[in-house]
Amino acid sequence: MTSSGPATGLRERKKRRTRDALLRAALESFTTKGYERTTVDEIADSVEVSQRTFFRYFASKEDVAFALQQVVEERFLRALAERPAEEGPFEAMRNAVLCSWEQIGEAISEVVPVELYLRTFVTIESTPALLAVHLRRSIEMEETIARMIAEREGLDPDADPRPRVAVAAFSGVMRVTGRLWGQGTDTSLEAIRALTERYLDHLGPALAEDWRAGER
Repeated sequence: MTSSGPATGLRERKKRRTRDALLRAALESFTTKGYERTTVDEIADSVEVSQRTFFRYFASKEDVAFALQQVVEERFLRALAERPAEEGPFEAMRNAVLCSWEQIGEAISEVVPVELYLRTFVTIESTPALLAVHLRRSIEMEETIARMIAEREGLDPDADPRPRVAVAAFSGVMRVTGRLWGQGTDTSLEAIRALTERYLDHLGPALAEDWRAGER
């Protein structure tokens, strides 16, 4: 180890603590005061740093608002990339999201309470400016996943519509479960995992042509 090793490690830890403090302060303000009413200066002042320091870690308020969502998306994409090749598209996406929840929970809890993450999710959905960004990000995420699925299956997503159709159906289920989780009383990660698993299990039957065939 070089003489600069410990000093470098200390600097990195201090930078991480500053970033986490800014993130938590911002999310607390967004969820209590409102996104539009919160300024960068107020976020920086609450952590006793300058505006310039804030912009070293985040490009904008929007960047802070979606920081945790970025973590969730990256964990899911990593989990999907690691799924066995023999799994079909829906099975791979289902297993990726369910298997990544524990890691996602740990990653979020290292920065903010899960309860604050939930309140941020609700704030995003109820703030027009953030909701518009959320929808754009969702479209971009769906395209990324569709291309991953197409590569797994050896398909050209621009010629074969199945990867995008499959991802659209999967993403629809994820949006529904996220909204229901946000509206519920149990805000634990275990609750959203169970809800997600239940709804994903109904994806196949919901796509069946005749829902009443079993009754007959």
